[in-house]
Amino acid sequence: MLHLRSASAARWLRQVDSHLEEVLIDHAHCERKAATTAINLMNSYCDDLELSREMSRIVDEELEHYWLVIGLLESRGIAFRRLPPGPYGRQLNALVRSGGTERAIDRLLVAGLIEARSCERFSLLQEHFSGRDEVLAEFYGGLFESEARHHSTYVRLADHFSGGDRAAVRQRLDELSAAESAVIATGSPLPRMHS
Repeated sequence: MLHLRSASAARWLRQVDSHLEEVLIDHAHCERKAATTAINLMNSYCDDLELSREMSRIVDEELEHYWLVIGLLESRGIAFRRLPPGPYGRQLNALVRSGGTERAIDRLLVAGLIEARSCERFSLLQEHFSGRDEVLAEFYGGLFESEARHHSTYVRLADHFSGGDRAAVRQRLDELSAAESAVIATGSPLPRMHS
């Protein structure tokens, strides 16, 4: 369902345990950036009302999640602050082809893969914190479904932009998923939601 080629390594959960505050702060930034991505797609393809309708729903949900994470930070006495971004998003966006339809399809598929990885990691966090920190376990369990839905929406919209050439979209999704797997396997020393 999520089109991911690999599972997150145990290394990432060790980063979470060692730098939970920073990962939580980064999560808030990720939700804000996800809303920005959807708005940017609306701006780029404003004449496509189907895309605009779906992106506006995603913007609303991502901003709602942003404020939920901010509330979680506040409840734990963690000050929200700017963080240097990890390389994950930049590396994936560098794979987007230039020009017309191919660019639109790639932008949607990259956004979908980022949502898929978030979904996978939220599931890991729910399991990881179960029995240790029930507030976090329940929090991440509650976000899982919407991230999976966002992933599916982005893939469906890539099909829409392809003019019905689902085979070409699936081939490109496979290529981008393999690249995403390599990026996530390399990881980052910065403790981030996608490190």
